[in-house]
Amino acid sequence: MAEKVKLELEFPVRASASMLYTFLSTPSGLAEWFCDDVESRSDRFVFKWGDSEESAQLIRKRQDTFVQFKWEEDTSAQKFSFEFRIVVDDITLDATLVVTDYVDKSDENEMRMLWNSQIHTLLHTIGA
Repeated sequence: MAEKVKLELEFPVRASASMLYTFLSTPSGLAEWFCDDVESRSDRFVFKWGDSEESAQLIRKRQDTFVQFKWEEDTSAQKFSFEFRIVVDDITLDATLVVTDYVDKSDENEMRMLWNSQIHTLLHTIGA
């Protein structure tokens, strides 16, 4: 089994936490930027990219704060495979999106570039 490393990326966001949370936690919101389509039944999300699809379980969420998913094929001891966390500065009210992903060490740079691209698409989609 390949060694997993924790990849944590921060992105400043000019949008409200509630608006951002919708794009991170709902099938329609995720389909706008993360993949081509999302189907969900209860806490099981099926993410589709062209002819490919991956299933994940929604592990935990807190309104306007965070969403955690675990890929079905992920057998690691980690509680979640990836997380979207919204951090709002109490003074400036500036929001930061923190993406945490556990990736194979050999894929770290590629995954960093992929997340940067994906979040750029998200920010463009929400006009932030």
